[in-house]
Amino acid sequence: MKQARIAFEGRVQQAWEDNGKVRLADGRRLDESEVTWLPPVTPGTILALGLNYADHAAEIASKPPEEPMVFLKGANTLVGHRAFTPRPTDATNMHYECELAIVIGKPARNVAKADAYDYIAGYTVANDYAVRNYLEGFYRPNFRIKSRDNCTPIGPWLVDAADIADPMNLRLTTRVNGETTQEGSTKDMIFDVPFLIEYFSAFMTLQPGDVILTGTPKGTVNVMPGDEVVTEIEGVGALHNTIIERKA
Repeated sequence: MKQARIAFEGRVQQAWEDNGKVRLADGRRLDESEVTWLPPVTPGTILALGLNYADHAAEIASKPPEEPMVFLKGANTLVGHRAFTPRPTDATNMHYECELAIVIGKPARNVAKADAYDYIAGYTVANDYAVRNYLEGFYRPNFRIKSRDNCTPIGPWLVDAADIADPMNLRLTTRVNGETTQEGSTKDMIFDVPFLIEYFSAFMTLQPGDVILTGTPKGTVNVMPGDEVVTEIEGVGALHNTIIERKA
């Protein structure tokens, strides 16, 4: 099942995918363009992976990490399907990052890799934009890059975990203005989904609604105001986003 959070007729509602339409709880079926899309999950903690694909690390001239490179993101960063993401006027290189997002379904502490999938509610698509010229100091990715308002579109759907047979073998694709610019597969993650749940739950309790962003493969390119970006993951969904300009 694919479910979503939308705003329609002045209130936030749950909705479901129904043969290419958006179905409301009262049975009405609407076109995507008739509703305002919200992030499909109201997150607790957002944990994000940097450089979790070796080809992307090579793309930006960095060594693959020997253990997960993790940073936290605020809920202010999330925006829904068909929304707008600002590019700062002083940005010299702002790129998308198509990522599989894991949504936790029940409290998880000291979970073994063999049991990790039991703790996942579902999956969605995230696009975690980065402004590369904002890198500073001795660590990456830094706060100024990854915690900007509306810098992380997510959605459109939350897909039940049971509906994804193998999350470690999904095709990822990004298109900019209709042109394919990024292709990859979740099978190429350095640290896979079960490993990440075991790793995080060893020192913190993961709670229902927590989100893990799992990194992006190579193929990240600079985007400009007016560009329409579609990040798509096989079986999960196609997330549409448009870049606008905003003062830094």
